[in-house]
Amino acid sequence: MTFSLPGAAVTSLPHFLWTWACNNRWANHRLLQACGQLGQDAFTARRTGFFPSIAATLNHIVTVDWYYVDAMERSLRGQPPNEAWRAYFDPEQPFSTCPALAAAQQAVDERLIALCRSLDEASVTSTVNVPREGRLCPERMHRLLAHLFEHQIHHRGQVHAMLAGTSVAPPQLDEFFCESDAEVRKGDFGVLGWSEEMVWKEGTVPGTDAVKDR
Repeated sequence: MTFSLPGAAVTSLPHFLWTWACNNRWANHRLLQACGQLGQDAFTARRTGFFPSIAATLNHIVTVDWYYVDAMERSLRGQPPNEAWRAYFDPEQPFSTCPALAAAQQAVDERLIALCRSLDEASVTSTVNVPREGRLCPERMHRLLAHLFEHQIHHRGQVHAMLAGTSVAPPQLDEFFCESDAEVRKGDFGVLGWSEEMVWKEGTVPGTDAVKDR
């Protein structure tokens, strides 16, 4: 199936999922830039949300990313599921400061971009065996990726709401890569080393490689 847009093309489902991985990296960049302006007390302060603080919510995002990205990487390499997967959640909050957390989130975001970039028409619908307590849960790759993107969006929204109760203005996150907004995100893309053409035409982003052994 081919999707086309004036001036750009999304040629396949793997490419479309890759643009979502890029958008995830960009959204986390925006959010963590804002959170990085908080003092440590504000970062860890108790707030209303599914998790009790900005720090706790951001830690949850990164640990769940570790868990799912590892499962998908292993599947693409033909390796068995990770029997030590519980270690991703022990401790529940591995990062106490925003700079350390932001570095970890960037690293796993880039792994996700590389993973999506490596997909083809066969692997995008391949089965990933996700380890859970006492069982394996088989999921199709494209559906598991959609689940992970939704999870990230859900919890970023909670951090966004918590930021509204601080002295730091929450950044705009409710957008994808609309053509008409290209100028608005130009600064962020410059920091990331990206261009519109890279995302929509070439399908390559600096700093990412195909899935490697980890």
